Amino acid sequence: MGRLRLSAVHGSSSTPARIWLLAHQGLPCLLLPQRRATSMSKIPTIPATERLTFRLMDRSDAPLLFELDQDPEVMRFLNDGKPSTWEEIENFFVPRMEGFTKAELGHGLWAVMDRQSDAYLGWILARQYGIGTTYHEPDNLELGWRLKRFCWGKGIATEAAREVMLAVLQLDASIRVVSAIADAENVASTTVMKKLGMRYVDDRVHVTPLRTFDVAYYEMPAPRELLRDR
Repeated sequence: MGRLRLSAVHGSSSTPARIWLLAHQGLPCLLLPQRRATSMSKIPTIPATERLTFRLMDRSDAPLLFELDQDPEVMRFLNDGKPSTWEEIENFFVPRMEGFTKAELGHGLWAVMDRQSDAYLGWILARQYGIGTTYHEPDNLELGWRLKRFCWGKGIATEAAREVMLAVLQLDASIRVVSAIADAENVASTTVMKKLGMRYVDDRVHVTPLRTFDVAYYEMPAPRELLRDR
């Protein structure tokens, strides 16, 4: 597996992209909009796996975020299965994403793409735990994931989260622990946490501007020993 590398990529337009649906394995997915070059910046890239590729998301990806959130099953443990509105994506989710994105450290939302078809599968979150709250821990890397339903049960969340985690650990020497949160009844998500090496710590209250959640909190020491093989 290659080492994480930095490459220059174009920024993107802030104009919301039109949504185009195409068939992928009989399921709707989005044709990614062409990105308009603006400024050049150093953004980390994550080496592809046999199945997946990755890229850091920005506001031009709002249609992808919206489309993913239209499946009630995807949203089941987030808001009782209510699809996100475009206004929530545009006025809440995108600004919040931009608030915790630190590209030079690999923090942000990473789009997960099928390596063969380049179809969008979902995203992996990497950010400082509690950023923007009173319980902010800058040395705690919080991971999260949201994937399309046809990806579930195939190990994609674990595979993608591990690659993003190791990439960020290479870039951010300050990370002491890695954590994740989920509804305690979301067994699929807590199983991913365990596969990554995390252990249950306690139940907590997770606060966002839109809603407040009771969550199970999992954590592990930052596994820097895994970087020796990269």
